[in-house]
Amino acid sequence: MPTKKTYTKEQKITREAKRINKVFNGLDKNKAATVQALIKTAAFLSVSLDELQDEINENGYTEEYKNGANQHGIKQSAAVETHIAMTRNLTAIINKLVDLAPVEQRKDGKLIAFQRGFANAK
Repeated sequence: MPTKKTYTKEQKITREAKRINKVFNGLDKNKAATVQALIKTAAFLSVSLDELQDEINENGYTEEYKNGANQHGIKQSAAVETHIAMTRNLTAIINKLVDLAPVEQRKDGKLIAFQRGFANAK
């Protein structure tokens, strides 16, 4: 039985960045530097969100807390809070990338595939 190859986080980020870059071929040089920085950040966030999802699945959505003698309860876990913040950041980056995408990519549906790819690539 073949074993599934495991990748380091950096390798996963590189693969994700390459996947996203395919949508932005032919972009003019003025936008290219901005797009590359956004792509790198989007790839990092995407891979990190996968890791956080694994942690949330393993440890749950909530955690107990205790502040002093009488204050205790259950709150949202730190992983969930981080996941929510990173999801918002990734959404903002995707929206910016959509704005910067070449018009040709918008017309032929590659941009829609790019947006859907985040959900399907995981």
